[in-house]
This record gives sequence, C-alpha cells and structure tokens, in this order.
Amino acid sequence: MRRGRGSAVAAALVLLFVTLLGLGRLGAAHLAAACTAPYCTTPGPPAPIDIPAGTVDLHDGQMVKFGSTYYLYGTEYGCGYSWLSNPTPWCGFGVSTSSSPYGPWSQPQLLFSPNAPDPYEPGHSYQYVCGQGGSGCFSPRMVQRSGWGANDGVWVLWWNGPAYMNPAFGSAPHGYMVMGCNGPAGPCGASAGAPFGSTYRPVLSHCNGANGDAGISASTENGAIYLVCPKREQSLSVDQLDQWGTNATGAGTDNVAGLSSVEATGTWRDSSGTWIMTYSDPNCGYCAGTGTGYATAPDVLGPWTAPGNVGVGAPGNGRRVLSAGSCGGQPDTVSVMDGQAWQKIDLWTGQMNEAGAGMHFEPLAYDPAGYGAGTVGDGGVWRSPFARWTCQ
Repeated sequence: MRRGRGSAVAAALVLLFVTLLGLGRLGAAHLAAACTAPYCTTPGPPAPIDIPAGTVDLHDGQMVKFGSTYYLYGTEYGCGYSWLSNPTPWCGFGVSTSSSPYGPWSQPQLLFSPNAPDPYEPGHSYQYVCGQGGSGCFSPRMVQRSGWGANDGVWVLWWNGPAYMNPAFGSAPHGYMVMGCNGPAGPCGASAGAPFGSTYRPVLSHCNGANGDAGISASTENGAIYLVCPKREQSLSVDQLDQWGTNATGAGTDNVAGLSSVEATGTWRDSSGTWIMTYSDPNCGYCAGTGTGYATAPDVLGPWTAPGNVGVGAPGNGRRVLSAGSCGGQPDTVSVMDGQAWQKIDLWTGQMNEAGAGMHFEPLAYDPAGYGAGTVGDGGVWRSPFARWTCQ
C-alpha cells in the first residue's frame, strides 16, 4: 500500500510538473499574465497578437475566423502606393491565412485586381478612383451572411473610396462600395463570377455624406448587421443594413455620443449585453500614438454615451480613452473571434507609403462594474470598465 501510495504521489507530482510546464509554454506563447489590482480582479485576457513591421503587407483591415482558419485582410502598399501623391499606383486589398491568430501568415493574395474595370467609372479601372489624386481606397471589411439576414453563407466585402464623393469622380452620395465574394479569401467582384460577381454602390440613409474609415458591427441585433460611419465633419452615424448586407433599411442614428473628429470604429455586443464602440480619438492620417476612445449603449441604435471628464481644465476625452497612445499606433476596428474581442491597431510609420507598418491586436476585457476593488465612482474614484492594456 505504501508503495502504491508513493507511486500515486510520484505520478501526481510528475503530472503536476508536466501540466505546469505546458501551461508555462502556453502562457509564454498565448496567455497574458493575470492583471492585478487596482486594474482588475479576474484573470487577464489572452496575450496580444503582434504582427511585426515588414511581416505582412496588409493594413487598415481586420481579422476574421472561419472554420479553423484565420483570415487577415488589409490594404497593400508594396506596389508603391503613396497617399496624396498624384498620380500613384493603387495596390489593392489582400488577404492572408493562418491556422493561428499568432501566425505564421501566408503570402497575401489580392481579393480582386486593382486593374479590373470599375462599373461606376466607365472606361476606367479601380486605379482611377483609388490612385488618381492619391486619395486611395481603404478599410476592407469582410462579413458573411451567417446568422443574420438572408443567412445564406455568402461573403460580402465593404470598402471605402473617399474620392467617389469628389465631383471629378461622379459626386457619389458617400464613399462606400460593396462586392460579393466567392469565399472568405475571394475572389470578389466581377472575377468572382455569378451569382456573386457584382460591385455595388449601396443605398444608404444615415451614412450619406460619409467617406471616412467605417466599420461593420461584429455582432448582430434584430437579425441585422450595422454600418458605423464617420461623416465629413467626423461625427458618427449608424445605418442598419438589409438582409443582403448591402443597403440601408432606413433605421439608424446620428451624432453617436456627441462625438466629433473620430473615425475607424469597432462595434460589438459584449457578453454583459452592453453594446461597445471603439474609435480613433481623434482621427488622424497615419498617426502613431493616437488615442483609442469608447462609447457604450444598451442597443446598437442607442442611446450611445461616452464618459466625460470632470473638473476645471480636465480634457474632455480623458475618461473615454482606453489608451492614450494605442500601443504607439492608431486603432482601426474590432474583431470578435472565439468569443474574445480584439482591438486592431495599425503601427504606422508616419510615411505616405506604409508597406513597412506592423500591426497589434489588443485583447479587450470589459466589466461594467469597473475593474478594481469596488465599482465605478465608488468613493469618488474613477475605475475604467476595461482591463488595463498590455501597452499604452
């Protein structure tokens, strides 16, 4: 019996050692150290995802998981695109794949050819509106009609072409385009072939007059998804999209949380039932060290509120900023994968060609009661409802 008991104890010790060793390796690769008071009282979220500079030429995009594969989308710069140069080549939108959000990532493949004919610019390719004048085309957002709307599994690509609103390019009511895609890795548009091969200028309502970097909600409400767009004056509006995810239904809201000079939104419903929206605070082209702000609402159509500071001389956005410097970059949008929300950040170099920019995905942990001992406002002490970021 002693021998058996001793063997059991020895076996248990070996199992414990192996388990701790495995957790140590896992922790080094994928888990962040548990956050500590006063920032939070629960174990920390997963480790951030870093894609080093020069690794993947994909920017101002998003990450999506489909099946067991992760898809990274973004604007390419490697062909020589230079913002505000006239003229400049436009490199198009690409996608890379990986079996892990931590990589390694495949060589990017174009979702459609930048030289394909643009049906809204007769006689011209997408190069014309995206390269002529250097305005560019940005913010590819890929969504699947699954669990909402038509629920037919079709993939839809949204993107932003600011110059479409320019009188030289037809004076469109907004800057957004939609394409059908054969799958999460494309092809999209005419090259996708019937019945997906279409490029479409959506009919919008609250987002008419918008041409900034927009976001598509990562969660659904009332069986629909939502477009969140920055207007010309950089206030935010929300349009509910129809069952196809291509037109507005007319339902929506304007002047979200009274914000101004913001863009690049990420919007999702947290497990607490709260709708959360993050954004670049303020908006700024290729700026490194831009703040990430947030607003919350009980419903995607509002009312949205963003916490304000109090006191003489206090900055108006002080409490609503999750990170004053966004890990040295600029927030883009939010991806929700495996139940975890991730803030995408572009680590801009500040150059007009951003081929060498890296990316950072910061895990977001939200607690409406406030992180730390006590609750928001308890004893007059402000406690953010978000866990402290791993970088500021």
